[in-house]
Amino acid sequence: MLYFDGVCNLCNRSVQFVLDHEADASLRFASLQSGQAQKVLVPLGIDPTDLDSVVLVKDGVAFARSAAALEITRYLKAPWRWLQIFLWIPSPIRDFFYKLIAKNRYRLFGQKDECMIPTPQLKARFL
Repeated sequence: MLYFDGVCNLCNRSVQFVLDHEADASLRFASLQSGQAQKVLVPLGIDPTDLDSVVLVKDGVAFARSAAALEITRYLKAPWRWLQIFLWIPSPIRDFFYKLIAKNRYRLFGQKDECMIPTPQLKARFL
């Protein structure tokens, strides 16, 4: 399950990118603002009101920030899945750049007044 900031334009475009480049349709999506996020993330020690990170929950393990972004690439077709090579960069360095972009994402990319509404074809993949 991939949790994202539902009102962030960058986050919404990233979800659309994942949908367009997935190797198979195995990921499910929910906004961090949803009740689903509250129910799943709080027991895993993740604050869903901290909207500065995408969160991937895989086999009961939560990945946040750059670790989540790079873990998501495992679901993508080549050449995008090759971005996993950046896992060799220590997470403090990766997360520094992730946080820099996250901190400025609304100013750089804008935001919506409400969460993205999936098309009827994609509705089953969103909670």
